[in-house]
Formats: sequence, structure tokens, C-alpha cells
Amino acid sequence: MENRSLTEQFKKREKEQQRKYLAVSVTSMLLFLIIWEVCSDGLRLLPVYSLPSPVASAEAFFRKFYDRSPDRAYIWQHALASLKVVLIGGGLGVAVGIPLGILMGWYTRFDLFFKGIFDVIRPIPPIAWIPIMVVLLGIGVKAKAAVIFLASVVPCVINTYAGIKQVNPVHIWVAQIFGATNLQMLRTIGIPTAMPMIFTGVRVALNAAWMALVAAELLASTQGLGYMIQISRTFGRPDIIIAGMFAIGVLSMLFNLVLSLLEKAFVKGGI
Repeated sequence: MENRSLTEQFKKREKEQQRKYLAVSVTSMLLFLIIWEVCSDGLRLLPVYSLPSPVASAEAFFRKFYDRSPDRAYIWQHALASLKVVLIGGGLGVAVGIPLGILMGWYTRFDLFFKGIFDVIRPIPPIAWIPIMVVLLGIGVKAKAAVIFLASVVPCVINTYAGIKQVNPVHIWVAQIFGATNLQMLRTIGIPTAMPMIFTGVRVALNAAWMALVAAELLASTQGLGYMIQISRTFGRPDIIIAGMFAIGVLSMLFNLVLSLLEKAFVKGGI
């Protein structure tokens, strides 16, 4: 009975915290929209007349679904083009970065071999790769995917490596006493311990991928949300610029939601 009572109290407290979080989130969003409206050309209380109001930006966002002006493309076409590049480049970055981080963190020889190369590549900003990729691969999907790959592989390697290094030595000693092989210890101890850090690395890689994508599309592209933002600046359409920024935020939020669901399934599932 006592355990049941404690469980009910815990659930009740958790629901109260969720309600408080929702209330604070809604309040902060409303406050943000009010400040935006005050600073926009809607009320004109401040001398920032070129900033469209939240209503005007929302109208531009939904209108872009059926109106192709000024760049002769719908917003969903730009979003699909950007999403394609993010999935290719970011997917490759995750597919390479996580195994490389595991190998570097678990095997000393891999760490010694790749550490020097990785330490040279790691501090280079992703945007610095754009010119060389454009020269080598043009302004198509390959160049943008290569830039996103370099932007996303670094945080995956760093966080995965850190997660593997957090393995408790006591767990390793116990596994060795029971005769576990190095591969068995990696599979049953190393990787499960590193899973929270691995998902953190994927989340950071996702944000880096979107930033690198927008930079690449701003500088060299003929389609995508970054290109839409750039061409809208040329035509003096700040409302469509904000619509493109909002589309990027929505897509990134959806990616983070999927990652959160996967993290709950894998980390709490005891993999």
C-alpha cells in the first residue's frame, strides 16, 4: 500500500510539473509574440518598420504553399530540397561518426590513428568547407551534402567518444572476471553506457547540419530554404524570409521530436 501511495504521489507530482512547464512555455511564447508585434511595422511603436508582424509572417508562410512568387517555387518544394540534403549529409555523418567515435573511444590503436586527423578537421568551421566543395562538386546536392557531412560527423564523434570513455572501470573488471571478451564488453557495457551521449551527439549534429545547409544554400544553390531566404532578401520580402526561417525551425523541431522518441525507446529499453 505504501509503495502504491508513493507511486501515485510521484505521478501526481510529475503531472503538476508538466502543467507548470506547459504554462511557462505558453506564457513565454505569448510574451515573445507581443514583443515582436511591438517591434514590427504593425503597431509602429518603434522605428523598425521593415520587420513584418507575426500575422503578416504567418500569412506569408501559408501563402507560400500555393503562391510561387517571388522565386517561382512553393515553400514545400524548397523544404523537400533542403530535407533531402540534410538526410543524405546528416545521415552519412551519423553513420560514420558514431562507429568512429566508438572505435576511437574503445580501441587505443584507432584512437592513436585517427586522433591527429580528427584534431585537424574538428576546429574548421563547416562554412569554411563551402568554397572548396563548390569548386570540386559544383552547386548541386553533392557539394551541400559533403558540407553537411563534415558539419555533423564532428559532434557525433566527440560525444560518442566521450560516452565510451565514461564507462565505469568496475563494470569492465567484473565482466573480465566472468570471462567476457573485449567485443562482448563493448556490446553489453560500452555502447549502452554511451547511448545518452550518442543521442546528444546526434541532436547537436542535426543542429549543425541545418546551420551548414542554410549557409551553403545562401552562398551557392538554386533551391532550398536557404536559397528562398536569400532570393527573398534580394526582392525585399522580409515576410518570406521569416517564413523560411520558421520552416527550418519546424523541420528541426520534428527531427528533435523523433530523436526524443528514439532515445526513450533505446536508452530506457536497456539496449
